[in-house]
Amino acid sequence: MNALTDKQIKDLEVKANAIRLSIIEMLLEARSGHSAGPLGMADIFTYLYFVALKHDPKNPDWPERDRLVLSNGHICPVLYAAMAHTGYFPLEELKTLRKLGTRLQGHPHREYLPMLETSSGPLGAGLSQAVGMAIADIMDNGIDTKRTIYALMSDAEQAAGNTYEAALLAGKLKLRNLIAIIDRNNIQIDGFTEDVIPLEPLADKWRARNWHVIEIDGHNFADIHEAVNRAKAVFEKPSVIIAHTIPGKGVGYMERDFKWHGVPPGIQDMPGEPPKAEQGKIALDELRSLGGRISGYHND
Repeated sequence: MNALTDKQIKDLEVKANAIRLSIIEMLLEARSGHSAGPLGMADIFTYLYFVALKHDPKNPDWPERDRLVLSNGHICPVLYAAMAHTGYFPLEELKTLRKLGTRLQGHPHREYLPMLETSSGPLGAGLSQAVGMAIADIMDNGIDTKRTIYALMSDAEQAAGNTYEAALLAGKLKLRNLIAIIDRNNIQIDGFTEDVIPLEPLADKWRARNWHVIEIDGHNFADIHEAVNRAKAVFEKPSVIIAHTIPGKGVGYMERDFKWHGVPPGIQDMPGEPPKAEQGKIALDELRSLGGRISGYHND
C-alpha cells in the first residue's frame, strides 16, 4: 500500500469541501433535510468515491464494481453530492433534493435513482443488506473475490437489533469481502448517544462478534486511506472502521451540536445560534474559505 502524497491529501480536502458546499446549497434549496451527519461524513465519502471504490460513473451497472450500502439513509445529501461530483449525474440536479418528482428522495430510493445499490431508510437494515450482498458475492466468485462490499452506518443504529444479528452472521461466516464503516459522531436526534443508549465499549463489542476493528479520525485522509487498505488485507474476518467524526464539520455553529441532526439552515431560530436569515450565508462563507484557512477560495 502506498501512502497518500501531500498533494493527494490536499486535493481530497478541496473535493470534500466542495461536497460540503453542495450539501448546504441542497439543504437551503430544499428547506428540509439533515445537516450534521452529511457534513461530518463528507471526508469519508470523498475518499470512497475518489479513491477506494471500484466503480464507473459512466457505466453504473458495471458487473465488477464494488457495492456501497448506506444504512443511515437520512444522510443521503452527502451520498448524492459525492455521486454528482464524480459524474453520476449533473451537479445542477442536486438542487432538486426532496422536491416533488425528484430522483433525489429524502432517503435513497433505487426505483428513482437506479445507480444506487439499495433503498434505505429504516435504521439498522443496511448491514443486513450488505451481508447478503457479501454472501452472494462469495457464492458467485469464491472467497478470493476482488469485490468489496462497503456498509456505512450511524453510531445510534448500533442499538438496533437487526445490526447486531447481521454482525454476528458476518463474523460467523468470516466475510472478508465486507467492510463496515460506523460514523461515530456521538449524536442522534434526541441528544448524545451516550445519554440516550450508551454504546461503549463499542470496539470491544465488534471484536466479540469476530470482526477486525480499526478506529480512526474520520477527517484525516491519511488515516482513512490506511484503515481501508488494512481492512482489505484482512482475510480471516470482516472489518469494521469506527470513524470518529465531528457532526456539522466545516460549519462552526453546527459542529458537535445534536440540534442540527435533522434541521437544515435557514428554517428556524435556535438559542445561541445565528438568526435563521443568516445561517445559510454564514455556512457558505465559512466553507468557501475552507474554514478560514484559504482566503478567497471559491468552489468551481
